[in-house]
Amino acid sequence: MRYAIYYSPAQDDPLTRAATGWLGRSAFTDESQAPRAVGRLSAAEIAYHTAAARRYGFHATLMAPFTLAEAESERELIGALDVFCETMQPLSLPRLILRRLDGFFALMPEVQGPDLGGLARDVVIAFHRFRAPLAESEKARRGAAHLTPSQLRNLMRWGYPYLFEDFRFHMTLTGRVDEADAARVQSAIEDHFGPLLEEEVEIASLALFLEHEPGAPFVVRSFHEFGARAERKFA
Repeated sequence: MRYAIYYSPAQDDPLTRAATGWLGRSAFTDESQAPRAVGRLSAAEIAYHTAAARRYGFHATLMAPFTLAEAESERELIGALDVFCETMQPLSLPRLILRRLDGFFALMPEVQGPDLGGLARDVVIAFHRFRAPLAESEKARRGAAHLTPSQLRNLMRWGYPYLFEDFRFHMTLTGRVDEADAARVQSAIEDHFGPLLEEEVEIASLALFLEHEPGAPFVVRSFHEFGARAERKFA
């Protein structure tokens, strides 16, 4: 069983609904739906290109999947996330743009400001005590030659390479796409999301995601809005 702390818009947010339609699955309900052809991309091609992202659900990673430390409990983790989110104020992103990142397509800010990087940093530091030490096999798997020195230090100290100065806010929509298919996939995503890609996005919530067993789909365990009046919502 693993947990992760992600940014996700609310279940009924238009961006979430559009992403659910694209990925073919909601992390809030764990319900799947058959993909539909978009533009020059067939339903089967969309299902193929979204398979990896579908398992994780629509999200932006702030604290990557982790096993809970022996001294901690899910109840304590959810309570700490409640307290953390009560102190937070929403952040606004002018819009998200579609980019191809290391071969996969994702929605990313045009410019990642210091407030967004600060939120990610604060989450990692505040909840590090809940993370069990990374197994040596996992360190070896992630500690490949392509990691930079700072990423390797992050892996050894915090259990994940892409933190702090190496953090990039992104909401993944596909697995790695071959160059030959990239233009068609990009066009289909732009057609599917349409005007939503021009709208402001408010970062005003965090979600605790749960993977019940290795390889299982991630589901939203609890949803936490920013601000003292926010109520915890369970999926």
